[in-house]
Amino acid sequence: MCAGQGRERPLTVHDLNQLLLVCSLVLLVAVAAVRISSRSGLPSLLVYLGIGMLMGQDGIGGIRFDDAELTQVIGYAALVVILAEGGLGTKWKEIKPALPAATALALVGVSVSVGVTAAAAHYLVGLEWRQALIIGAVVSSTDAAAVFSVLRRIPLPARVTGTLEAESGFNDAPVVILVVAFSTHGPIEHWYVLLGEITLELAIGAAVGIAVGWLGSWGLRHVALPASGLYPIAVMAIAVAAYAAGAMAHGSGFLAVYLASMVMGNAKLPHWPATRGFADGVGWIAQIGMFVLLGLLITPHELGDDILPALVIGLVLTMMARPLSVIVCLTPFRVPWREQALMSWAGLRGAVPIVLATIPMVGGVEDSRRIFNIVFVLVVVYTLVQGPTLPWLGRKLHLGDELEATDLGIESAPLERLQGHLLSFSIPEGSKMHGVEINELRLPAGAAVTLVVRDEKSFVPLPTTVLRRGDELLVVATDPVRDAAERRLRAVGAGGKLAGWLGTNGAA
Repeated sequence: MCAGQGRERPLTVHDLNQLLLVCSLVLLVAVAAVRISSRSGLPSLLVYLGIGMLMGQDGIGGIRFDDAELTQVIGYAALVVILAEGGLGTKWKEIKPALPAATALALVGVSVSVGVTAAAAHYLVGLEWRQALIIGAVVSSTDAAAVFSVLRRIPLPARVTGTLEAESGFNDAPVVILVVAFSTHGPIEHWYVLLGEITLELAIGAAVGIAVGWLGSWGLRHVALPASGLYPIAVMAIAVAAYAAGAMAHGSGFLAVYLASMVMGNAKLPHWPATRGFADGVGWIAQIGMFVLLGLLITPHELGDDILPALVIGLVLTMMARPLSVIVCLTPFRVPWREQALMSWAGLRGAVPIVLATIPMVGGVEDSRRIFNIVFVLVVVYTLVQGPTLPWLGRKLHLGDELEATDLGIESAPLERLQGHLLSFSIPEGSKMHGVEINELRLPAGAAVTLVVRDEKSFVPLPTTVLRRGDELLVVATDPVRDAAERRLRAVGAGGKLAGWLGTNGAA
């Protein structure tokens, strides 16, 4: 900067202290906001976006921020962490049956959604075809964080949760490819060329992700790290490496990081509870930082002219494009209409569309700022409409009473020197383990219930102790029978003491 214009002073320790104080306060407010969102049923992304807007130039903070390129870079980094956390928490046994349906939704469903939404943006709103296609692609990606932040309060069948979770993990990759293609200057390539590129990038990303996840899992199981706290860091580093390797191989880095994380999440790694907790915390930080930054990028007084177009496009997306894509993709798999209805309404749009809307801004696409504003309004308004009503719809469709919803959520911690594992879980509402005696669990030899916590009091149970809902159990199992003991506990939770005789074996 020239002398006549003034010189930027160097960053001082005092400035750093102020910055740390502001960041700490923002994080504390954001963490407190989680409680508000959980009580109200609203996805937490709306709270974080609100914090960013309050800090922005139209809010009390007065911060002027308009760097779309920086927002895109940070948004991509945050999405990598969020996808890694989602993959680590994905249960293979839940998504395995739903994998074909989820893949169809992530590929064919996205195509249907893009076509219908783009046509509405062109014919009803008057956007040029390039801008219409960009909006159609941007809003066709669902967001797992937004969906499950409101569905976590109601139990759902494993097929529904598995399909929604796998779809949200898979559909980011093709949507990113489409948005980048539509935002590139020059004529749009023939559809079959674009389809070939998408297929190739997805195949490369899938191969890289599975390979990195398998190699990382093998290494973590066979290489003893000097401290247990290093395992969570190593897992996240492997997940990020999968993204980088996939992108450098000209594949889909987002698909690579999700699949690598899913492979590691189902590999029974050492110190898994600590790893899962660390990933969950890092995922929250990534979400908070990304949403606050996106809120800063928004200029509320510029949104007025884009509200009506956003409402029209969102209405077509919610009431036509999403249901049509679900019907086209899931009907061949004979998915019941009740589940199709819920998955049609559960197509929440969260952070991903807003981040993807920065791609045309960075690429210099005409009217890209308007595209960003329309996407922002659409996401906020329809999340406000769909979010609080999802639990109600799940109950009305009677999708909350399935046996799959009584999963025990067993956590396992290795007892390395004792060559065993400590299994801990709580008996949830609706579990058929309620009323079962300890000896009726019929755990394999080498596994035993060592402690029960009931009403905040712990005791060593007798063989005739009757278990109740809300009890917390500690089970010690030797290495050879650890898996069998976990399967048996899950089977009793789903089928009661007669599990096995009635066909419920808890097999993964």
